[in-house]
Amino acid sequence: MRNSVTTKSYTQAVADGIWDAGADLIGYVPSVTIAPVIDHLVSADGGSAGISERVKPLSREEEAIGVLGALPLAGKFGAIVMQDNGFGNSLTALTTFSLSYHLPLLIFANTRGGPREYNSMIHSISQPMPAILRTAGLQVLELDRRSSSEDWEQTVAEAGVHARMTYRPVVVLGSFWNTDGKVA
Repeated sequence: MRNSVTTKSYTQAVADGIWDAGADLIGYVPSVTIAPVIDHLVSADGGSAGISERVKPLSREEEAIGVLGALPLAGKFGAIVMQDNGFGNSLTALTTFSLSYHLPLLIFANTRGGPREYNSMIHSISQPMPAILRTAGLQVLELDRRSSSEDWEQTVAEAGVHARMTYRPVVVLGSFWNTDGKVA
């Protein structure tokens, strides 16, 4: 008989890492690819149907940067969950607000455009995104199936600590492909 060890899903690990980072408020731009992460965040906060006291949907990525990025001005810490292609919408807000004004922010973005990506046009924005973010001066950490879900949780939590310590936004890019056997 094999000794089975229950391993936390990658989506649960991301949600737990965000909470472990000390997020006071979490915003997200709705997407089917990050829905499992949102479900775990909302459930852990006692909510349902994508909304809880501290987890809120937002309409666009730059709106998320404005709302969650301003929290340090009130002594709070925010996190954002989104897809990496959303950086096309939010790069100006990230660089001219969060980065320029030294406002800590944790961003977890599901990566798109890798192997088995079904949307052929997404590659053009998602493939160069890590380099674009680094060139803009953002700290970027990347996770994929080579790391355990426990490593994902710890990396996300540490990214939040690093954001607060450096007074800068930190981006964690996570590729869910070939982790749980699902897109996210």
